[in-house]
Formats: sequence, structure tokens, C-alpha cells
Amino acid sequence: MNKVRGSAAEAVADIPDGASLAVGGFGLSGVPDTLIRALYARGVGGLKVVSNNCGVYGRGLGVLLDAGRIARVTGSYVGENKEFARQYLSGELEVELLPQGTLAERLRAGGAGIPAFYTPAGVGTQVARGGLPWRYAPDGTVAVASPPKETRDFGGRPYVLERGIRTDYALVRAWRGDHHGNLVFRRAAANFNPLAAMAGRVTVAEVEELLAPGELAPDEVHLPGIYVQRVVALSPEEAADKQIEHLVMSASSTRGTVRS
Repeated sequence: MNKVRGSAAEAVADIPDGASLAVGGFGLSGVPDTLIRALYARGVGGLKVVSNNCGVYGRGLGVLLDAGRIARVTGSYVGENKEFARQYLSGELEVELLPQGTLAERLRAGGAGIPAFYTPAGVGTQVARGGLPWRYAPDGTVAVASPPKETRDFGGRPYVLERGIRTDYALVRAWRGDHHGNLVFRRAAANFNPLAAMAGRVTVAEVEELLAPGELAPDEVHLPGIYVQRVVALSPEEAADKQIEHLVMSASSTRGTVRS
């Protein structure tokens, strides 16, 4: 029952080249940076990543992307990463873009043992019809396009079939966790982290505060330890190392506001 590992390097030591990874975080909030850096240090490549976004230069999944370690991305937002755009348009990176809610539900469904579900999101678009460019050829033509998806009517409304996602591993970050892998997420970090954790066959969680068994009340737990196989306690410095994408100062206030 004690799932604590001595270091991030130990926790990701068996992740091989070509593995599929569900990675938590929203923007730069709740991103498992310490686990990502440990994976980068191992030198593995050809990774197939499922995540809301792919980080930015030098942070989050951008560390692996910049090093050419990611072969495929399934995500819903890529607007802050110029290197991502360059690799995609040059044919170095395969990309499957999804509506954000569809991505979230595909991760949750996979973790819950649901192989597929119907959703109205994407009906009447290339998401359903197929033909979205997943990978470009070096000459700019489409080398791999998305296939068409099954659609059905329910109650007179069309829906498109989407499949649940399961990955070899998942990397997530939690605010608090115990030795049994029970996790608590804080604010925006609760967005994709629980869903990514559910989708991984082997889930590794880095936690800002590690607690002994029994210190978390059952009602506090956002994700039960049955979904988590390994836990890594962050140092105070690692726990405090949090970034935002944009610092915005309000022109109408001398105090200013911070928005991420």
C-alpha cells in the first residue's frame, strides 16, 4: 500500500521509448514539471502524449517537445507554443486536436472502463467528417488525415462517437497526497489532473504535501488511490516553483492584478 518512491527519477525509470502518456495540467497550472524533467533526463523519445496543451518553451511538456522527444500529441489547445506549430507544420509532429470537453470526457471514460460514448460536440464539422490534418508531409501536403467518425441520432439530434482514452502511463501533480495514493487537487489544477490520472495504466503523482495514511479525511479526497501506483513527494523548492503564462497589470489599479 505504500506507493511512495524515493525520487522522480525512480518513479519514471521504466517508461520506455514510444510510451503513451496522459499528462495533467491546464496551461502552466498543475503541470507535473518535476516528473517531466526526470523523464527528459532519461533521454526517452517517440512519446505519444495526451494533454490539454503541450507547455511552453522551457516549461511543462515544452521541455520534451523542444528536445524532439514527442512524436504525437492529442490535445485541445496549442496557441502559446511556436515550436509546436513549427514541428506540426513541417511534418515532424502528429497532432490530433479535439474539443476540450471531448478530450476531458475521453480521458474520464477510458479510466472508467467505458470504451466509447456519443457527444454533440463536433457534429457537422471535420471532427466528425474526417479529413483534419494529423500529420503534414515535408512538402506541405497532408500525409495523415483524421478518419470519419460514426454518427447517430438520439431524440432527433445527431451525435458523434468518440472513444475512451487509455495510456501506458500518466503523470500528474496534486496539492496533497498520502502514502496510499489518495490525492487532493487545488483550484485550476483540478481540471485535467484527475482525468489524466484515471486514464493511465500506471499513474505517477508528484505531490506538494505528502501526508501519512489517515491524515486525509475521506470527504477531502478528489481521486482515490486505486488510480495511482506511484507517489513522489516534492521538495519545498519544487512545490513553490510555479509559473504563469501571462502577467497582466491592471491600468486602473496601482496594485495590479495577475491573470494566468
